[in-house]
Amino acid sequence: MTHSPSGPTAHPQSFGSATKGGLLFLGVVLIASLGGFALFDGDDYGIYSLLPTAVVLGMAILTRRTIESLLTGALVGLLMIDPTTVVSQGSDILLTVLGNDTVTWIILVCGLFGSLIALLVKTGGVLSFGDAVTRRIHGRRQSLLTTWVLGLIIFVDDYLNALTISASMKKITDRFNISREKLAYVVDSTAAPICILVPFSTWAVFFAGLLEENDIAGNGMRLYIEAIPFMFYAWVAAALVPLVALGWIPDLGPMKTAEARAAAGQPIPTGVDDNALEAADDGRKRPHLLNFLLPIVTLVFFTWYYDIDILRGVIVALAVTLVLIGVQRLLSFHDTFDTALDGFKAMIMPLGTLVAGFALKEVNDVLGLTDYVIATVQPLMTPGMLPAVVFVTMAFLAFATASFWGLFAVALPIVLPLAASMDAHMPLVIGALISASAFGSHACFYGDSTVLSAQGSGCTPMAHALTQLPYVLIAAGISAAIFLLAGLL
Repeated sequence: MTHSPSGPTAHPQSFGSATKGGLLFLGVVLIASLGGFALFDGDDYGIYSLLPTAVVLGMAILTRRTIESLLTGALVGLLMIDPTTVVSQGSDILLTVLGNDTVTWIILVCGLFGSLIALLVKTGGVLSFGDAVTRRIHGRRQSLLTTWVLGLIIFVDDYLNALTISASMKKITDRFNISREKLAYVVDSTAAPICILVPFSTWAVFFAGLLEENDIAGNGMRLYIEAIPFMFYAWVAAALVPLVALGWIPDLGPMKTAEARAAAGQPIPTGVDDNALEAADDGRKRPHLLNFLLPIVTLVFFTWYYDIDILRGVIVALAVTLVLIGVQRLLSFHDTFDTALDGFKAMIMPLGTLVAGFALKEVNDVLGLTDYVIATVQPLMTPGMLPAVVFVTMAFLAFATASFWGLFAVALPIVLPLAASMDAHMPLVIGALISASAFGSHACFYGDSTVLSAQGSGCTPMAHALTQLPYVLIAAGISAAIFLLAGLL
């Protein structure tokens, strides 16, 4: 395991970035404090509603610190709303976030997933799988393509995809000196983008339900299925992966740097502690491959069996894993539950990022960010331009707010009646909306899928987000062009 040296002199560039980030923080907080008294007309924040998100993006790029950037953005928003109630309103928002059923569900799913992966690692199940797969994989391209194919197969849920595949494949890709960032890109590109293309995934169930709630003519799932061919971002993003894996699309920007580091024998980024979910090869005899496959198959089957509820699926998979460990005496009682607890604790950082992201979303809702952006672009929504404008606008909002499901509960009642009044092609417009949601999940550096793909693969969310950004933007650019052409034809 590679650890970064300690002390301020070890990373002068990081120290400089931290200093710049601190100055940026102080300057923006001062502006926001003054603005809270002077800039805004009542509750109409207008273009200033973009300020917290801009601060988050600027600080994250400058400091490479995710949670701190998100909390700074939320603080700036609170100062804009009312500088005299920052503490009370901030604490209320945190309580609201932590009392949210969705947030509680995410914490349980991610924590229990961490426990499951840690047990599979500790018992050697991951290494058994790695040995079995490695015998059939003879190069870096083949290992990346195998990861992509597994992503196409495990389509039930993006969390299931992101955590299971990354944990299964990272030791294999390490053997071929593939950076953890590239592994995270492949895994993330087959999470939300693939889930939306399958009508019996968690995404499909949710969006079909939203369509039903908004009184769309006909069956919600039927309309969702009709929109699948028009979910252009998902098709393009998934199709880019094998082109990158085969080297037909070269390593770009930060990914080129990460791959050069991996080629020199360091696939794991400096400073990343992957101990809790890392499979250490101590030379002992491997357990039977069934010890890995049975929990994973159980996880997938029971997630489907319980109406695409991954929380229930992971609970059953954990129970099966504990039975396998007990029957074969792979670990002692104390080691078993210490390992499960360590795995849960390993998910604290990504969970902190997600909670901070939800807090920022609550602040943005108070500032009226979504309403402002939609109102600003509404004049551009002609019948021909509607699909492209919807995709670009909602993709920006999904990226800025890290709200990939909740945002569309707000947007659907606005966009769909507008599309109906223009006699626009409804499956195309719905395809644009859901494509934008998949883009946000794929691109946002504090989004759940991005954070979990990074955690499972063994790199930071910022490293993952920045290395995959060129490919995400290529897919988004191609998709926007296709939506524009489809709308005009």
